[in-house]
Amino acid sequence: MSTATATFAAVTIAERAKLSRTLEGARYILFFDGHCGLCNKSVDFVSTRDLKGVFQFAPLQGETAQHLLMPEDLRDLRSLVLLADGKVFRHSSAVVKILWCLGNGWKAIAALLWLIPRPFRDLGYRLVARNRYRIFGHHEACRRPTMEERSKFLPWGGAIGTRG
Repeated sequence: MSTATATFAAVTIAERAKLSRTLEGARYILFFDGHCGLCNKSVDFVSTRDLKGVFQFAPLQGETAQHLLMPEDLRDLRSLVLLADGKVFRHSSAVVKILWCLGNGWKAIAALLWLIPRPFRDLGYRLVARNRYRIFGHHEACRRPTMEERSKFLPWGGAIGTRG
């Protein structure tokens, strides 16, 4: 049995039912490093521009990520992970897909970024990811959603502090 299968198998039936109810209607789930200043600003960016209300958010350190993502996504916190219509997007592909889903002028920017070969896009993404704590800061606890944001955020679990 693979590690991913073992992790998924460890989830109780009650937990699966609770998570299934939570995810009903979720079209796009953006997983982010809850301790990262840049990632938190990215969540703010997407949340304020999500006019259709299709995005939901969860920290990579939370229980939703543990139940839905592969173990390597949880070990390497250097990537946004987007779960979109059953497909997983990582690194620069996640950014491009997010911009595309935001629509309007963001779709044009996504199309331009998509023209850049993925190895070059990912190189730029990884360069920023490697230095993000130094440039944008590191929070001791995961970001807590405001009262207005709570409906967009999926279960946290674990030790979560206040928004930093």
